[in-house]
Amino acid sequence: MFIYRSFLFLLTLAALSVAVSSAADENLPVERIGASDLLSVLVYDTPELSRTVRVSPEGFIRLPLIAQPVRAEGLLPHDVEQEIAQALVKENLLVQPSVTVTIAEYRSRTITVGGAVRKPLTFQQTGAVRLMDALVRAEGVSPDAGPDVLVQHASAAAPGTPASVQRVSIRRLFDGDPSVNLLLESGDEVHIPAAEKVYVFGNVRKPGAFRYEDASQMTVRRILALSEGMLPYAGRTAWLYRREDQGTKEIPVEIAKILERKSDDVQLHANDVLYIPDNKGRRLTMTALDRLVSFGGATASGIIIWGR
Repeated sequence: MFIYRSFLFLLTLAALSVAVSSAADENLPVERIGASDLLSVLVYDTPELSRTVRVSPEGFIRLPLIAQPVRAEGLLPHDVEQEIAQALVKENLLVQPSVTVTIAEYRSRTITVGGAVRKPLTFQQTGAVRLMDALVRAEGVSPDAGPDVLVQHASAAAPGTPASVQRVSIRRLFDGDPSVNLLLESGDEVHIPAAEKVYVFGNVRKPGAFRYEDASQMTVRRILALSEGMLPYAGRTAWLYRREDQGTKEIPVEIAKILERKSDDVQLHANDVLYIPDNKGRRLTMTALDRLVSFGGATASGIIIWGR
């Protein structure tokens, strides 16, 4: 009988080892257990109690022959071992149980990376995860990424209050500044906003959306250079469309005088639309403006992009 029970225990141990290997490619570091985590429970010489079990959304696990669920959420594996052993003694199932609990799979320690990255994803935090590690998992930032990373810390927010958001310079992060390579925790969200843009349409050689990076240098003359100049029959007056709280403001721009250096250059703001009509000087309607801005946004995804 002893040989038979030992044989069953070895079979159970082998089966659990296979399950753990398929759930994780490497040994997972010990972290506090959370809801939906997968645990491997081994009770020595009692194969009918040894199994893998997932933590319920309420934070408990259930084992056969134990009437009450066992608390697991928020505990370390050795704490759960003690809880199970005490339950087995209380139920008069074993006198001196030997219990081993290991974490087979984490599902409660999510970190989300989204926005202007090459591969948005959600992964499980195992061990120390820093901001650069998360961006490497997302295969880096996409070409239309803005200058900053936004990190929303879930654990820093009190119940019922908004989560704190930390802004980090991508340039400083990629230059290796350790002070901005933040340590991430379970529930954190990493978001990279797309770069702001300005748009130019009409009688230019290459219309489209252009990154708005250096505000001091983004002028009408600069945007014309990026769009490779005007076509032969472009009008002398362009129209600048700027969205404000009161609505869209329409500003005439004496573009011919600017190019002839008879008038000061005009500073552009993020999301401005510069429209250069033909020599008849036709303006844009609001419907046409919205369509052009939508088209300009689509160019950033690779349909047509003239940004530098």
